[in-house]
Amino acid sequence: MRPREDGTEGGLGQGSARGAAALMLLLPATMFHLLLVARSGPARLLGPPPYLPGLEELWSPRSLLLWFAWLGLQAALYLLPAHKVAEGQELKDKSRLQYPINGFQALVLTALLLGLGVLAGLPLGALPEMLLPLAFAATLIAFIFSLLLYLKSQVAPASALAPGGNSGNPIYDFFVGRELNPRIHFLDFKYFCELRPGLIGWVLINLALLMQEAELRGSPSLAMWLVNGFQLLYVGDALWYEEAVLTTMDITHDGFGFMLVFGDLAWVPFTYSLQAQFLLHHPQALGLPMASAICLINAVGYYIFRGANSQKNTFRKNPSDPRVADLKTISTATGRQLLVSGWWGMVRHPNYLGDLIMALAWSLPCGASHLLPYFYLLYFTALLVHREARDERQCLQKYGLAWREYCQCVPYRIVPYIY
Repeated sequence: MRPREDGTEGGLGQGSARGAAALMLLLPATMFHLLLVARSGPARLLGPPPYLPGLEELWSPRSLLLWFAWLGLQAALYLLPAHKVAEGQELKDKSRLQYPINGFQALVLTALLLGLGVLAGLPLGALPEMLLPLAFAATLIAFIFSLLLYLKSQVAPASALAPGGNSGNPIYDFFVGRELNPRIHFLDFKYFCELRPGLIGWVLINLALLMQEAELRGSPSLAMWLVNGFQLLYVGDALWYEEAVLTTMDITHDGFGFMLVFGDLAWVPFTYSLQAQFLLHHPQALGLPMASAICLINAVGYYIFRGANSQKNTFRKNPSDPRVADLKTISTATGRQLLVSGWWGMVRHPNYLGDLIMALAWSLPCGASHLLPYFYLLYFTALLVHREARDERQCLQKYGLAWREYCQCVPYRIVPYIY
């Protein structure tokens, strides 16, 4: 539920309709649980929520209107002229779709528009009080949008369907998505949702929480600044290297159904902002020495993450590039080469290692008194382990003996000498 450069969001594979139905209930329930306990005094991750909100607290026409306005704004920015248009992977019918590379441009323009709005009196600091109805509106939109996508897939040609979303079970197919690249003209729904409304919305919610903290306490805390800065860097990186998402399994393999729709539009902005939500209601004193250590941890994680992904992308584009030409490789039956030195000779998924180190750095500013801010780290660890296992199966199927040889050369999966 967070698009990054070499993986998928995980799924049920050949799982049952009952599993899909359970996740369609469990994921929204978990999101609302986190929203409720983050603002409560005890802030217990594993305890019951402080109360169950009624429909009058969740349903808000204003929040629904704000969501449609946000989606409309991001869609308009998506359709603006891009400095580059990239081609996707070859499809079953041998065609290649085109994608605008203007996500970072959308982030900058959104920031400029919000800045002008705040100067004109836009009450951005009031947004945190609307998180519950906004999350409810996002969930409602996710269900309706997923239903429309499912209906659209019924008239799509067989060549347009995703490999795993055409099981014949409507509940399972609704969840994982039947159509691989649903689009209307140039607007590709999956590509648009992967990196635009949810990720930029996550930054917006963080900023609103920072502004409300400044209103309540006179200035944002150092801990709040760190969380905002770290996560802004992460989102900015994803949008700056937007083209890399075109080679991920989210785009090339997975259908676009409720799993990704809810993840992109609801789960990402409302659960990934959990640390900032916690800090607003549970301020933490953070000294400069500890803040410096946390910054160093985040920097190490980002260095590994970006170095590994950049090395892989450079090699994919041009194996003769001087930056990667000296790396050792293993030839595969498909004609591709597997890197067995550099970052990819350290562990099989060095970018996952960097991701986890950064996740730890995002949680540390929240102190050690509560488990709640570490939910993202715990959830993301489980997600990456599951994703890595899925990657292993698919790479073994694709590369065969060459993959077995690679695993012998690089025995550790994510964490050196541990896993």
